[in-house]
Amino acid sequence: MDSKEKWNSQDTRDPKVIWYEPSKHWVMVLNERDGHSIYTSTNLKDWNYESHVSGFWECPELFELSVDGDPTNKKWVMYGATGTYMIGSFDGKVFTPENGKYFYNSGHLYAAQTYSNIPDSDGRRIQIGWGRIPQGDMPFNGMMMLPTVLSLKTTKDGPRLFSEPIKETEKLFTKVDSWKNLSSGKANDLLKKYNSHDKLRIKTRIKLSHATDAGFNLYGQRMISYDMNSNMLNGMFFSPEDPTSMELTADIYIDRTSIEVFFNHGVYTSYLGRTPDPNNKEGLHFWGNNIEILDLEVYEVKSIWE
Repeated sequence: MDSKEKWNSQDTRDPKVIWYEPSKHWVMVLNERDGHSIYTSTNLKDWNYESHVSGFWECPELFELSVDGDPTNKKWVMYGATGTYMIGSFDGKVFTPENGKYFYNSGHLYAAQTYSNIPDSDGRRIQIGWGRIPQGDMPFNGMMMLPTVLSLKTTKDGPRLFSEPIKETEKLFTKVDSWKNLSSGKANDLLKKYNSHDKLRIKTRIKLSHATDAGFNLYGQRMISYDMNSNMLNGMFFSPEDPTSMELTADIYIDRTSIEVFFNHGVYTSYLGRTPDPNNKEGLHFWGNNIEILDLEVYEVKSIWE
């Protein structure tokens, strides 16, 4: 394949090859020019250009998922390296989007890819991505973030891509504290003993009934920052499933250099480098006008190397 001949461009990279069973041929999704091109082959040597989808950059993915786990209702997902995706149909040659692009993550995650050929007895679509987060003097570039399982779930706006840590990660966590119905002040007092932990998992559900903005910090760094006036959550537009509840859930994974925050069971994930303010003394700190901490759970974390 000569991208220069076709597109007058040499910017070609990241082939993703899958088998398309209905037509018994191979499909290659290839980053070219301004998006993803689709090629087909019967022998993995000779490739025919079929179609192109603009608006993506690097690391193509194309896969099929059941909506709400229903095998009779499936849709295809296409994405690139930067956390945006499209939902649509695929006939083996052309991907046809149903609507425009959506986002499912933001921050330091980049170039995420999914595992192919997971056994049918498992059936999950598991993704792992590169965290573009500096690691001090380590002789490598960034890190790998938590592996997550991808699914399509029905929302008020139609089907959307959800991403949650795979169940196998649960063996790393031990619940050590759990509370309900706290004021932010009380929650902050209870969390003081965990301020110095280098790794921690915190699950919480907060209610913003009297707040126009609210959040949760670690030494001044905002792990949750929700502005209800402009519907911005950690810097991205966010429309909750039930806009009248004023509730937000977050599953927060704090490591030595990174923070991963899964909102509302994975509808949106924020990937952060851990950058505390050296002059801040607050530690773990909820803020917002009269917010309620409906649920708060703390987990100690084992190393994956143990």
